[in-house]
Amino acid sequence: MKSISRSCAVIALAFSPIVACAQTPYAAQLPAPQAAVFELPALPYAVDALEPAIDAGTMTIHHGRHHKAYVDNLNAAVAADPALQGRSIEELFAGVSTLPPAIRNNGGGHWNHTLFWTLMAPVGTGGAPSSDLAAAINRDFGSMDAFREAFNKAATSQFGSGWAWLVVKDGKLAITSTANQDNPLMDDAEVKGAPVLAVDVWEHAYYLKYQNKRADYLTSWWSVVNWNEANSLYADAVN
Repeated sequence: MKSISRSCAVIALAFSPIVACAQTPYAAQLPAPQAAVFELPALPYAVDALEPAIDAGTMTIHHGRHHKAYVDNLNAAVAADPALQGRSIEELFAGVSTLPPAIRNNGGGHWNHTLFWTLMAPVGTGGAPSSDLAAAINRDFGSMDAFREAFNKAATSQFGSGWAWLVVKDGKLAITSTANQDNPLMDDAEVKGAPVLAVDVWEHAYYLKYQNKRADYLTSWWSVVNWNEANSLYADAVN
């Protein structure tokens, strides 16, 4: 009797020895659990690996709480609309201006952070700009110092929460910033392009260590930039 579903067992007891329904294991009648459409990626390094630029406490909360919340909320928003199910994040961004704000905010939050983690590496392991990327930076900004100054300006002048980006647009490099969790892949982005480098300037990215000193955070952040990943993104964008 243990292998018979609850409803079958009741009928069997009442009309023994006849069982009036199929003897299917009860567990088999339950719907299969649905896997999440989007998943929180593991960090590519330990939570303290970016010290002293990014402290372990900030990384733990930033990844384990903030990013996880974006993933959970995005999955809930997609599950609520059958028309969105099965779409990739890039497909959602292609029409995000027509979609509910929950898709924009949480989809952007998930994608932006997934990229952000890969664009950082422990001090001394991130490499340097490739010859191709360095040449493009010199061509489009004049020098590496001028590029960093322009990038920092975009990041510090972004009012409130947001991001600063280095993108490839029409074969050239451009710097832009976006509010909240928007990004240059969205259909209504002011500057569209393929991201090469990005920095999170939401306060939750730096407040525990730097308080309101965003400029100090950015100065430290350059020490953990993963140029190896930026080089790869640049190569993919121009080839």
